[in-house]
Amino acid sequence: MNTELLFNSLLLFATFTTLLVTGLLFTFALLVMPGLGRLEDRAFLRGFQEIDRVIQKGHPIFVIVWLGSVVSLMAAAVMGFSQLDGIARGLLVTAAALYLVGVQLPTMRGNVPLNNHLQTLDLETMDEAALAKARQAFEPAWNRLNVFRTMICVVAAVLLVIVGILT
Repeated sequence: MNTELLFNSLLLFATFTTLLVTGLLFTFALLVMPGLGRLEDRAFLRGFQEIDRVIQKGHPIFVIVWLGSVVSLMAAAVMGFSQLDGIARGLLVTAAALYLVGVQLPTMRGNVPLNNHLQTLDLETMDEAALAKARQAFEPAWNRLNVFRTMICVVAAVLLVIVGILT
């Protein structure tokens, strides 16, 4: 496979998977968390635990999309130095940096630790006050991080689409 074809394939896959991640984060911000937010504390926490368990068990499509977006975007950014010039190169590098720092870093440093802590809770043995406290420690912080990473992901995805148009 020639390098131009490999680069274009990586850029296409990176753009596609980044758009899928954007949609996932957007759906959580717009629908999933507000829907769960209408539930009482135990049901909210239990519902999120179950959603997170699907992810933590390594759902194959989720893994391909999530990790594939990182690997393909980093590979495309590295290859972009030899395949692109000018504004297209700058936009690709910016998209990759934004995605790593604004989406992946908050996920690994914020959302995942919150999820992991939530998984340690035995909700059936907790009283109402403990459930309310656990929810308060989880929900606002998780939602803030998710809205932030969603906005950054949208910007990174738009930049990737522009790079695709320019190349």
